[in-house]
Amino acid sequence: MSQKSGSLWEWVIPMTFFVCVSWVVWQLPAFILDWIPPASESLYGQVEAIFMRSDIIALSPIFNKHIDIVDLIALVMIPVTLILGIRTVRRASLENENFKAIDKIAMFLGRVTMMMIVTLTCVMLYEVFVRYVVERPTLWANETTLWLASFVFLLAGLYAMQQRSHIRIVLLYDAVPRNVQRAFDVISTLLIILFAAATVFGSYKYVFYNKLYKWELYGSAFNPPIPATLQPMVLIVITLVAIQSVINLINDWNADPASLRTPEVDEDEIEAIKRSLGQDVESK
Repeated sequence: MSQKSGSLWEWVIPMTFFVCVSWVVWQLPAFILDWIPPASESLYGQVEAIFMRSDIIALSPIFNKHIDIVDLIALVMIPVTLILGIRTVRRASLENENFKAIDKIAMFLGRVTMMMIVTLTCVMLYEVFVRYVVERPTLWANETTLWLASFVFLLAGLYAMQQRSHIRIVLLYDAVPRNVQRAFDVISTLLIILFAAATVFGSYKYVFYNKLYKWELYGSAFNPPIPATLQPMVLIVITLVAIQSVINLINDWNADPASLRTPEVDEDEIEAIKRSLGQDVESK
């Protein structure tokens, strides 16, 4: 398996995936209205009114009344770019070496998260420019950065789980034999699964019906659908984190205990980080 990372495709494919998902998320009321329309006329009219105000491109629909060709292309491109991204993603020099093919899903979503951070930064810089230079601040930049930052926070948690870089108290874990460590791993994985199952089971009806299906908006001047999209995403990511914890347990079951020991940050690691960023390290 190639370990080279940083090719152009590892920028283009995650960014394309992010753009397509963003388009479908913004246009999601069209898919709701055409494919799973609300039975209530009042709710149907409410969602339709929201869609008519926020529709990006008013093209002729190809499905019923709302979905157009651009919406369909963006929807089809999501699984296409996801598969391409999983196949082309490569481990970076500082990423965890203990991974299998299935871990590439979380690794690719980590790359998508990086593209979201780039986009978020560009939006913030644009807002600073138009606010303090042009003196014409936008109505959408603040909510957009909040929206993106929320998704970054969630997806970064999944990536951190795959990389084993989440906060861990390892004072006892590192001191016990490998068989006891395996028992600790099983217990922690079961607790993660229990938490995820309880959270999803206890709130999925409320989240997906009252938030997503009714397309609840944020309530600001820009009024993006942050509640309608963010709360379902919380449940989705919690489920993915639970699945990733099981994958980690399987991957680490027969791993060398030394490879599971939490490393201490030292000068060699700092120099490796600098080299990976293309900086010259002066010898002392």
